[in-house]
Amino acid sequence: MLKDNKRLPTAIICINLSEKRPQRLYLKPPSLFLWDNQSKMRTILLFFCAFLPTTLLTAQTIPTKYEQTQHLETPTYQEAIDWWKMMDTKFPQIKMQTMGPTDAGYPLHLIIVSPDNDVDIASLKKKDKRIILINNGIHPGEPDGIDASMLLVRDIVTRKKTLPANVVLAIIPVYNIGGCLNRSANYRVDQNGPKEFGFRGNSQNLDLNRDFIKADSKEARSFAEIFHLCDPDVFVDNHVSNGADYQHVMTLLTSQHSKLGGIMGEYMNKQFEPGIYGLMKEKGYDLVPYVSFGGGTPDQGLTAYFDGPRYSSGYATLWHTFAFVPETHMLKSYEQRVQSTYALMESFIAFTSKNSGTIKQLREQTKQSVKQQTEFPVSWILDRNKTATVTFKGYEAGRKPSDVSGLPRLYYDRSKPYEKELKYYNFFNAKTTIKKPSAYIVPQGWWKIIELLKLNKVQMKPLAKDTTIEVEVYRIEDYKTSPRPYEMHHLNSDVKLSTSLQKIAFRKGDYYIPLNQVANRFLVEVLEPQGDDSYFAWNYFDGILGQKEGFSGYAFEDIAAQYLQEHPDAKKQLEEKKVTDTALAKSAAAQLDFVYKNSPYYEPAHMRYPVFRIIEH
Repeated sequence: MLKDNKRLPTAIICINLSEKRPQRLYLKPPSLFLWDNQSKMRTILLFFCAFLPTTLLTAQTIPTKYEQTQHLETPTYQEAIDWWKMMDTKFPQIKMQTMGPTDAGYPLHLIIVSPDNDVDIASLKKKDKRIILINNGIHPGEPDGIDASMLLVRDIVTRKKTLPANVVLAIIPVYNIGGCLNRSANYRVDQNGPKEFGFRGNSQNLDLNRDFIKADSKEARSFAEIFHLCDPDVFVDNHVSNGADYQHVMTLLTSQHSKLGGIMGEYMNKQFEPGIYGLMKEKGYDLVPYVSFGGGTPDQGLTAYFDGPRYSSGYATLWHTFAFVPETHMLKSYEQRVQSTYALMESFIAFTSKNSGTIKQLREQTKQSVKQQTEFPVSWILDRNKTATVTFKGYEAGRKPSDVSGLPRLYYDRSKPYEKELKYYNFFNAKTTIKKPSAYIVPQGWWKIIELLKLNKVQMKPLAKDTTIEVEVYRIEDYKTSPRPYEMHHLNSDVKLSTSLQKIAFRKGDYYIPLNQVANRFLVEVLEPQGDDSYFAWNYFDGILGQKEGFSGYAFEDIAAQYLQEHPDAKKQLEEKKVTDTALAKSAAAQLDFVYKNSPYYEPAHMRYPVFRIIEH
């Protein structure tokens, strides 16, 4: 068919298996592509498109399932991947790469879209281009980005839209493959379309938008490879919101500017975010920050979302990338939501292209300055004394008797829209700040940590020989842990530490990690136990919290008595403790345990944090 790529047939003869007779499908007009048996028609159409010359392909000849179903459906996982494969074969501007594995057993894919047909990441990074990484389907029940990305790229390569010469798109077409395969019309019961979509949890029933630091999923580990391969200037993670009813179609969560910090945080707050708002206004969309009233009412103001490193935007912040999480409104029609996502991605492209030089300069300057930065915040608290102002378009809320319970229920009256200026609590202060060491040492036995650091391209080297080094040692004096599991973990928080200088014997193969690298911020936030999303917070070091050695009381009595007799200072320490601690003074077992824990018999590893800090004197 089309051997010389010059002559086009006027029809395709195919067999309708249900009727066992030939049918002629004329190539024009495009509306005739809508066949009753849509799944068969899509297969034929994709086959036909594979043989069409690129110059003759148009938006009408490459429809998506979203368009074929009048904006009511989103493709299945396989339909989406097949569509992208077809696009890869027809357009030199597109390259579809197979990346790392997922928990579902399928690989992640990465789509590169480049206006000059250079689709090699290594080559592109040598050019003066900005890379926008777009992630879709992290929650497959929120598929707006999946369809909007297909439409946008299709329109770019068929020249309906223009991708500026200084911008490259890197797109993960479907991130949570397991959730996408787990398809139903019953999930997200409050959401207005599409007809069917995937499930929030992945194949381990993990919420992948909580997994970027702990990396329990293969998806998160493969994402880290993709992220560091691209080193994106801008990261976009498409979502759909839940919650209150309001007029806005699109809400936007950005890298929280206080936490992004420095010149990038200032630019995000004063230039990038307002610039996107302005571009969307020109397209007919009034943006508003992700709608969260902090547990209160609109009159109490909007509260910025705390995007810690467990989330995609918080993870990107650690690597000095401008990050955004679009959240369309679940009650708007699927067509409205996809169109607004399309418009927002266009806006990111336009702003990034226009401000390419500034974005590049800010990122490069930050990457250099972080190598010299001496202090890093690792936990944050909302500043209630400082606010911005946003224009919020809502609906009057009221109470009426519930048809289910008969008790008062909340409802929104769409016949009573309003527009108000609300306070926006969008400033966070550092709660805990850490002075960085000159290096960390992580013993090789903690190989899970080593793996995660290597995955994130951290520069480190194994010690060449057994070595004794003076290091700063943390001891966990107190902490709280969540009573219920959260994403397969019991989070540790409110960590209290004591520090001491000790000479520790390290073994050949233990890892020395210098803090003179672009990864400095990542290292401090994951290795300092007081960090909101540190590896200690996510239970990776819980082994030290359980005492492994002990004593038999009756046998240790004589040993303890002899120890106190031979060590008057220890005896004095016990007597002083009895004065200040009445419960201990009344308990023989507690006093025996006190002697044990303040003697050489007590295991040094119990509660000793196994990440050691080298301090320059």
